[in-house]
This record gives sequence, structure tokens and C-alpha cells, in this order.
Amino acid sequence: MVLKINDIDDTQAPLLDHLIELRTRLLRCVVALGIAFAVCLYFADDIFGFLVQPLTSAFPEGQGRLIYTKLYEAFFVELKVALFAAFFVSFPIIANQLWAFVAPGLYAREKKAFLPFLIATPVLFTLGAAMAYYVVMPTAFSWFLGFEGERGGLKLEALPGTGDYLSLVMQFILAFGISFLLPVLLMLLNRAGIVTRDQLAKARRYVIVAIFITAAVITPPDIVSQLLLATPLLVLFEGSLVLMRFSEKKAERERAEEEAGQAAETQDGAPAE
Repeated sequence: MVLKINDIDDTQAPLLDHLIELRTRLLRCVVALGIAFAVCLYFADDIFGFLVQPLTSAFPEGQGRLIYTKLYEAFFVELKVALFAAFFVSFPIIANQLWAFVAPGLYAREKKAFLPFLIATPVLFTLGAAMAYYVVMPTAFSWFLGFEGERGGLKLEALPGTGDYLSLVMQFILAFGISFLLPVLLMLLNRAGIVTRDQLAKARRYVIVAIFITAAVITPPDIVSQLLLATPLLVLFEGSLVLMRFSEKKAERERAEEEAGQAAETQDGAPAE
């Protein structure tokens, strides 16, 4: 008896093809990010000026200012601003390359089910970031600046540093943007059969506690920011339950139609007496 061993290169060819394609698409993502970074670095001052507007509006007119205590701090702030903005600019290209790599391995039904989540992700993230910029940050900064005054005969004045301010802005935007992806996460878990709507509805009290704990951890340590994050998350959670109701009903209807079709095919194929 002769044991035939296939050539190892033949068995590895598909894997190598996928790795080569993955390398190509990752390289395109890096190139897109690099080009976006170069462009954003040129406009870094304008971008940072846009990010500073919530703080500017919180100060009395003409009294606000930013400082930097390290000689290199302003330079590195511009680099961080450019990289932060470049990721948002290049995200559509990065998402498109990742989808192009994953899509060929999915069935048409899986593509149809997954595509809405791919579209909803940047939309919800943008909504969260917009809420952080236009609502939360002006409110929080006004509250922070309310502590200015006199203490023990000394003037207490807010002198925010550029690096600290940028870190705070990024924390706000990322915290709200990522948190607004809660419906996407819950719907994916529901589609995968990991959780059901009834399970989440029964665990509502624990979810509420988890939302407030999460808001307390990922936002700055003030009650205003925590409430402004926890409130929309609760709304998004309840909205996810409503979407799950329609999704589960649709899945049950499709399953019933499929079973009815299979039963009809079985009857048609049965031999006549």
C-alpha cells in the first residue's frame, strides 16, 4: 500500500493567497492613513482651533487661553491632532478594504445581514461624537470653569494646557462615539443567537447599573458628563430591544416559510399510492 502525500505548496496556496491579499489591503489602509495624516498635519492648526471652540465658548469673551509648559508640547499636540483627524478621514477607505477582504468569504444572505451593521457603525459613532462636541463638552467645560474665583484671598484661575485639553477632548469623543455603538453590539449578539430580547429585557435592571458604571469610568469624573452619557445609552438600549422584536419576528416568519416550503417539496416528491 502506497501512501500518497500531496505537495505542501498546493495545500498552502489558498492560505498564501489570502495572506498576500490581506497584506495588500493593510498596505492600502496604511497608505490612506499616511496621506490623510500629511494633509491633516498641514491643517492641524485649523483642526485644533475647531476642537478648542467648546472651551472658547465656555470662557467669558476674550478671557480664555491655553498654555503649554513643555517646549515640545505644542509640536506633539499638532501631531496627535493630525493623527486623530486622519483616522476619521481615512476610515471609509479602511472600512472598505476590510469589507472587500471579508465579503468574498460570506454567503449572499450573510452579506445582506452584515451590511446594515457596517453602515450603522460610522453613523452611530458620528452621532455620539457630535453629541460630545456640541452638547456635552460645552456643558461640562462651563461647569468646570464655575470653580474659578478666590480661595483664601488667592485667585483661582483655570489655565488648561494644550496636551491635557486635547486628551480630554479625545476622551469625550471616543467615549461617546464608541458607547453609541451599543445597538450594533446588541443586535450582532442577537443575530448570532448569543442573547435574546427576552433575556435582555429580564436583565434590564442590571444593564442600567452597568451603563451608569461604564459612564462613570469612561467619562471625566463629573456627574454632568456621566448623566449626559448614561441617558442616551439607556435610550439606545431600549431602542435596541424594539429593533430586536422586529428582527426576531422577521426571523420566525422566514423560518416558518422555509419549513413550509420544505414540507411542500417533501409532499411533491412522495410517491403516489
